[in-house]
Amino acid sequence: MKTRITELFGIEHPIIQGGMHYVGLAELAAAVSNAGGLGILTALTQPTPQALASEIERCRSMTDKPFGVNLTFLPARNPPDYPGYIRAIVDGGVRIVETAGNNPQKWVGHLHEAGIKIIHKCTSVRHALKAQSIGCDAISVDGFECGGHPGEDDVPNFILLPRAADELKIPFVASGGMADGRSLVAALALGADGMNMGTRFIATQEAPVHENVKRAIVEASELDTRLVMRPLRNTERVLNNAAVQRLLEKERRLGADIGFADIIDEVGGVYPRVMQDGDLDAGAWSCGMVAGLVDDVPTVKELIDRIMQQAESIVSKRLAGMLG
Repeated sequence: MKTRITELFGIEHPIIQGGMHYVGLAELAAAVSNAGGLGILTALTQPTPQALASEIERCRSMTDKPFGVNLTFLPARNPPDYPGYIRAIVDGGVRIVETAGNNPQKWVGHLHEAGIKIIHKCTSVRHALKAQSIGCDAISVDGFECGGHPGEDDVPNFILLPRAADELKIPFVASGGMADGRSLVAALALGADGMNMGTRFIATQEAPVHENVKRAIVEASELDTRLVMRPLRNTERVLNNAAVQRLLEKERRLGADIGFADIIDEVGGVYPRVMQDGDLDAGAWSCGMVAGLVDDVPTVKELIDRIMQQAESIVSKRLAGMLG
């Protein structure tokens, strides 16, 4: 299948594995790339730029296909060594970067000079247009359904994607609610050039996370996520658990007076304990509503092959048959 995204990134299938904290490691990224999609390493999972450089080399030893690196720019009192991480990406010969969080304008020129293509994650059309205007090469449009941070506008993909298609000139992929061939065909029909999957890729054999996490996603329904940190305007969609219920109770009790310090026990240092140790109630961890469509743990290749076969069947048989 050829789209503007497959052409831009030199990949076989228009499927991207989004950057995920303590999930986007070489095992998963290489498996996605080897299966014809675009695997993504998560830079800030690595504690130092040197560790990222090692992870890039490890990934390159596992695939000769294109892969990218996610770099999320977040406000912080003690910000990560962003120049160091970017140097590791450039020196490692990576040609694709997925940026997220704050405006990446400061780094766009430097990345482009190194021959790197940039896909920026956006939750609104206005942010996507800004990313386009500063020179990003593609956009990941994240609808309200997505796991992680869906923004504050609460616009689902059935509206957000065609709005993006109306406004954007550069390629974009749909993120949030993507799980199978039906998702891909729907995204393409709404104007996207492919899809980005996060939660669905966690429930694969190669995903380097604890089996408890994979089982929790398989067992979850579309009703089992919650939105937390709304009063802080840092909304995150997470899988419901005991820690999430504690967090929501604090939000109800403290109201507008709540601060980040009040919920640090529920959100601080959570991901290693969940993803590596399998402690599902350690805190709030990102999960999309798409968990309701996940009912098995295939290999990455089995998943991608299945998606493409289903998508092609829908287009060539079901939809084509309706025109007869």
